[in-house]
Amino acid sequence: MYLVPPMDDEPPPDYVTFVALHVNDLRRETLRLVGGDHEAAHLYMDVLADVACHWRRLIWRRRLLGHPHAAADYMTHRLATRTKQWRDEQIYEIDVRVLPPPASYYSRSGPRASLALRKAGLLPDTHRSGVEATADAGIAWVQAYRRQLWHRAGRLIVGGILLIAAMIQFMTSISTDY
Repeated sequence: MYLVPPMDDEPPPDYVTFVALHVNDLRRETLRLVGGDHEAAHLYMDVLADVACHWRRLIWRRRLLGHPHAAADYMTHRLATRTKQWRDEQIYEIDVRVLPPPASYYSRSGPRASLALRKAGLLPDTHRSGVEATADAGIAWVQAYRRQLWHRAGRLIVGGILLIAAMIQFMTSISTDY
């Protein structure tokens, strides 16, 4: 019996939906932050694995505290942390400047906006989870599952060492009493 049950080996549907909604923005932001480096793919997968590791806690936070964007906020925090670690590991200095977004030719209002663009804000979102997002969610979940197994093994090893140390301490205290 578990106080906190172990992590499932398959990603839950709400995690897959979360990844499908955020993966494109996460990829773009990662590429922008690392300047198009080939490590961007590894970086954003690590961020998704971090979110997967804490998925149950984030769901509880959303339910109990009423924080609907807990997972997205945590993903943004982990992206900033992972990017900082990546920059610290670089041999050369990286100068990242945040530029304002370019003014778009197409806007949802104004004289140049088509009727479709003006009505787009009124229509429900038609975003569908694709095969690529499902694959990314599955890969990140497996990475998190493996990480959880290693953490469990580490906790068992440390607990065993502490138990042996306590037994040795107890045995030495008994032997010195007699």
